[in-house]
Amino acid sequence: MQLLPQQVTFPQLITKWASIINPILSNPASNPSILNNVKLIAGNNSVPHKLGTKLQGWYITRMQGNYSQIYDTQNSNPYPALNLNLNSSAAVTVDILVF
Repeated sequence: MQLLPQQVTFPQLITKWASIINPILSNPASNPSILNNVKLIAGNNSVPHKLGTKLQGWYITRMQGNYSQIYDTQNSNPYPALNLNLNSSAAVTVDILVF
């Protein structure tokens, strides 16, 4: 005995696709921005991230010149929707992916 596949309507397909795709598209990492040639000084730096919303995360994608240890101080940042606060161990120029 062979079972026939259940008939699925186009609206049902759209609903199913949306339930799969929407979580991916709503993830902030799905729409990153790259800040190129950001000059950091040794010590505290405030970098405008231009996302228009609270920053979710960041990566250094390129470091030019010196080597530097870089970490964020976002927990004490009074303006997380505007700036990424970074501390750098040396003056360096970086590209930063923000999302």
